[in-house]
Amino acid sequence: MMMKKLLLLSLLVVFGLASGFSQNGKIEFEEYDLDNGLHVILQQDHTTPNIVVSVMYHVGSKNENPELTGFAHFFEHLMFEGTKNIPRHQYDKYVSRAGGELNANTSTDRTYYFEMLPSNQLALGLWLESERMLHAKVEEIGIKTQKGVVIQEKKQRYDNPPYGTILPQTMAHAYEKHPYRWTPIGDEEHISNAKDEDFMNFYKEFYVPNNAVLTICGDFDKAEAKKLVNDYFAEIPKGTKEIYRPNIEEPKKTAEVRDTVFDNIQLPAVIQAYHIPAVGTPDFYAVDMLSKLMTDGKSSRLYKELVDNQQKAIQLMAFPMPYEDPGLTLAFGIPNMGVDPKALEDEMDKQFSVVRDELISDREFQKLRNKIENELVSSNATIADRAENLATSYTYFKDTERVNKELEKYFAVTKDDIRNVAKKYFVPENRVVLYYLPKQK
Repeated sequence: MMMKKLLLLSLLVVFGLASGFSQNGKIEFEEYDLDNGLHVILQQDHTTPNIVVSVMYHVGSKNENPELTGFAHFFEHLMFEGTKNIPRHQYDKYVSRAGGELNANTSTDRTYYFEMLPSNQLALGLWLESERMLHAKVEEIGIKTQKGVVIQEKKQRYDNPPYGTILPQTMAHAYEKHPYRWTPIGDEEHISNAKDEDFMNFYKEFYVPNNAVLTICGDFDKAEAKKLVNDYFAEIPKGTKEIYRPNIEEPKKTAEVRDTVFDNIQLPAVIQAYHIPAVGTPDFYAVDMLSKLMTDGKSSRLYKELVDNQQKAIQLMAFPMPYEDPGLTLAFGIPNMGVDPKALEDEMDKQFSVVRDELISDREFQKLRNKIENELVSSNATIADRAENLATSYTYFKDTERVNKELEKYFAVTKDDIRNVAKKYFVPENRVVLYYLPKQK
């Protein structure tokens, strides 16, 4: 499958119908640094009349003060309020009037802003992001407005929906010291009680060129882009505050953590959270393949056995969290009507014990490799995907070329490696187990 796609891509390159890729399917890009520390990545693709301008800041919820959580996510909202030269509530209108779209997202480890624009609007995208970096309005009216927005979002996305608190509850149970113990949404009281100067200090520390990656992908002229980048960003001062990078190591787990949460739900749920290594490590790739083996698709082991054969579950999933520091794999199951959660948990454990004891079959192994090949090709199919993947590779690893090495990293994983990570990480003493049960009437 991968070879066919790479062959097609190579033919498109040869006949001038695709750009931005080498003939072996590697993403081609150029990167450099400005004197103020801003890292710039340029990736041309002339097959689409569009561009993506994005900035990734190396700040997420793990960089926050434990008494002032939710700030990185708060700034995801606040940075659309306006700037010194852009009136309030007008930021997005510049993009929509130009026929584009924009958005942002925050994780534990980074914050990402981007604009998708027609290719003749490169200057607009760069101006907007430079304004955000240099002149964002971190002031009373915007802070007050966004406090209300963020608190309402927390209620709508986490507090009120069924199972909405699973991630915050899981992280709080899984971590004792590391800042992953809170999620990006943060604590409502921390946001409510924070002072304006708290937000200003956060902005001055983290939203600076030496903590950012600017990526341009799409249909643009490289010489023009470099000139515009210099015009809009070169004069932005380098940050003067030391950027906080937590180096807190979570103690090794030696005993299972178990608890029950009562929620406004109709059906119970079983959550198992296993501690795993950081994204990009060799074991992480093996853990990811193990998770796909267990729950990715209707032919996966857990789905086939517990949903189809035994009919003990109506939903099952397992996925690793690709965190910059050691994270978790979440295994999640909803028992069928009348099935005791303990019975479902026991069967989930049984399936994980099988993969600890026995090598997976050649057929399953090849299927996993085929699936990963397909997913990796698809993950770089659009300029929006590529912009984020390039920025992430540099932000996490200071190695943008890693975006082209993912396939070989996965292909280096053996069947023995998959069994070994099952033995090492997917064991009771290395996990949190939560039962979500309906509240008593």
